[in-house]
Amino acid sequence: MLTLLFDKIPGIYVAGISVLVFFVTFILTAKLKSKLPGDIGRAFAVNAEKAKGKPRGAGIIFVTVFCVLSFLFAPFDVEYSVYLVFLLFAMMTGFLDDASKTPWSDYKKGILDLLISVGVAITFAAHNSTTIDLSLLSAIFRENITIEIPYVVYVILATILIWMSINVINCTDGVDGLCSTLTTISLFTFLLLTPEPDFMVYEILFLAALSAYLWFNASPSIILMGDAGSRTIGVFMAIAAMKCGDPILFLPICIVFVVDGGIGLVKIFLKRFLKITILANTRTPLHDHARKNKGWSDTQTVIRFCIIQLLISLSILTVLMR
Repeated sequence: MLTLLFDKIPGIYVAGISVLVFFVTFILTAKLKSKLPGDIGRAFAVNAEKAKGKPRGAGIIFVTVFCVLSFLFAPFDVEYSVYLVFLLFAMMTGFLDDASKTPWSDYKKGILDLLISVGVAITFAAHNSTTIDLSLLSAIFRENITIEIPYVVYVILATILIWMSINVINCTDGVDGLCSTLTTISLFTFLLLTPEPDFMVYEILFLAALSAYLWFNASPSIILMGDAGSRTIGVFMAIAAMKCGDPILFLPICIVFVVDGGIGLVKIFLKRFLKITILANTRTPLHDHARKNKGWSDTQTVIRFCIIQLLISLSILTVLMR
């Protein structure tokens, strides 16, 4: 797919704006990190005391740089511009929560996430085909297998995907470097499967901005992305999954996010609304279980979780790109 990109847009141009995004993000993060609100810690989280007081909400920096420079230098499209607005909205709602002395309620954040998800889903369905390519089955049976989904049904399913992506990725952001490194692996996988050269530029620029943030977030971190970053990543990752033509690929390509953050969401939902308790002896998110119950260090947790995702992503690419 990268050949399609560079056939349309000169590689030197894409490289140039990627470097620009990286260094602008890097410089602004270094300059502004002291202006960010301090982390107040998470109740019951493993090693929460280590994060307490660190600058939080750095997502406001790398997301803003990405959105502004993408609007100025990436291929212009009304659809993509609307996505940038929603990404900024997701970032701002997350940052206001990061900066709040009292954390927002789950219901308030859930409603805002739902509004963003519906807006992005409607935008996508209005500008793209609602026919899904079942790419793994197509690769296995060596024939093109697709499902045509009615517009309204697609919007509903896309909304669920985006909302799920926001929340599982947000839950995974609890260990230095984990969320951003997993995002790099998963988003690069989507990049290789994206058939639209113009959107590939946006994916590359997002990776550049995220890499600059990761420079400061690598263990032991000196800043945290907060909800401003993790929720925005969730929106962008869902868009990337839909753009590759097979949103179902979100499950394997983001499987560590889904398992790490998703199990905790299911556990909370069952206990809160159905009074059903599952996995009583398992800490969630699973990265807390790995650190507290299994004795893994932060670095071991990040490396091992990323190895799992990398192996699965490589397997998916091997099947789909042969």
